[in-house]
Formats: sequence, structure tokens, C-alpha cells
Amino acid sequence: MKTSFSTLACPDWNLAEVLRAAAAYGYDGVELRGISRELDLWNLPEFQSPSLASTRSAITDHQLVITSIGSSACFHSPDPKERERNLDCAMRMAEIAAGLGAPAVRVFGDHIQPGCDRKQTALWITDSLIQLADKLRSSGVQVWLETHGDFASAEDVSQIFAQLNSAQIGIIWDPANAFGQNGEAPVILPKMSRFIRHVHLKDLTKDAEGAISYKLTGQGKFPFDTMFTSLTEIAFNGFVSFEWEKLWHPELAAPEIALPHFITWWKSREAA
Repeated sequence: MKTSFSTLACPDWNLAEVLRAAAAYGYDGVELRGISRELDLWNLPEFQSPSLASTRSAITDHQLVITSIGSSACFHSPDPKERERNLDCAMRMAEIAAGLGAPAVRVFGDHIQPGCDRKQTALWITDSLIQLADKLRSSGVQVWLETHGDFASAEDVSQIFAQLNSAQIGIIWDPANAFGQNGEAPVILPKMSRFIRHVHLKDLTKDAEGAISYKLTGQGKFPFDTMFTSLTEIAFNGFVSFEWEKLWHPELAAPEIALPHFITWWKSREAA
């Protein structure tokens, strides 16, 4: 397995700072979610068409790869026009992925909306995934659905992928989301195993009232041994991406602390 980190960890860094840190700390890649607090990367000059080739060269010069591009696209809305707007958002991010040689664009299910039910929402999500994958087929960019929100559990995402049979559509497995919600053990179900493309990793604790606190890796209660056993069982050899959500939780430790700490922890696991 290889290592990357989400740029949620360093919301104030520009791209040059991200690349320098990733190389210095010993990561294999970077998962682009936002740069300089801009989530719609197409608004930044380095991610616009005339600059993509030079941006890709800068990434390569640091001996890094972009492991995925994280869009904000969600497909849970009962409004077809809203789902179409989210498809357009994902398409714009996928253009950046193609230009940087990234394998995929990340999208969400995400939350069952008021007045809607799980079955109908899953149908909207499935239909949107198929549409997006079809639009991107010629680009070589895949669509990866993150296990998140009301579709975080292994069973819920398995039910969605039971309706799909495309190598263009995969799963970003973020087992800490379900663990934080309901204590679900990080086990990969057979129905989802062949779709796992990428893994998010974070550590956390929950207090008696159920409030979640994110911790430096290895200092929380997330059952990493169970997660890595599941990944070994499916012979996973992709990227495990450290997701330190400082953009959403500014109280978290600075990236200069959390990012090298993760690599130290990772190496200690490998040596054990």
C-alpha cells in the first residue's frame, strides 16, 4: 500500500507548499480536495487548461502523483436540475484530473433529504454515477463514491454497487465515517470488495454523548488492525490517504504536526 494525504489537512497552503511538504515528509502522493481554501479548483490559475501541463510537471518533479481529485458533488437531491448541477461540478473537476493524470474524481451520495426515503435516494445516486461514468469514459477518469453521510455503512454502499457493473465506478472506503456514526467495524463486505479503489484513514474517539473528536493517528480508538486485515484479504495495493480535516475542524493540530506524525506512525506499523 502507498500513502497520500488529503489537502483538507493544510487548507492555507498553496500548491507549491503542498508538494514540498509531501515530498519532504515521505508521502507517495497527494489527494487534492482544496488549495488555499479554494474547493473549486478550476478557479485557481494552476488548474486551468493552459497551466495543467506545467502543474503536472511540478508534481512529477517532486516524485509524487495525484491520487484523486475530490469534488463537492452530491447526488442525493430529489431535484433533477440540482443533480445535473452536481454532475457539471464533477465534470469540471474530472477535467483537472485528466490533465494531471489522476485516476478519478471523488463524489458523494450523501444525505437522505427531507420527505425522501433511502430506496429512492439510492436510485438517484446510482443513476447519477452511471451518467457521470458514461460522460467520462473517453477521458480515462473514473468515478469514485466515498462512503459518507447516510451511505457510509458497508451494507448501504454495497446495496448501491449491487446495481452497478462498471469498472469505471469504484469506492473510496472511509470506514471511520461509519465507525463514528454507529461503531461499525471496518470490515469490507464481499459485495463491495471488488470496487475498493482508494482508502481514507483517520483516527477518532467518541464521548458518552456520542460527540466525535479526531485524534492524531494511533491516539484514538479506531480499530486499525481490523481495517488492515480486511484490506489484506482483498489484496489491496492502492493508496491509503490520511484525511486530517483541519479545514472543517480548525481546532485540530497544524499540518506541520499531523502530516509527519502520520508517516512516523505508518512506518512503525510496517516495521511491526
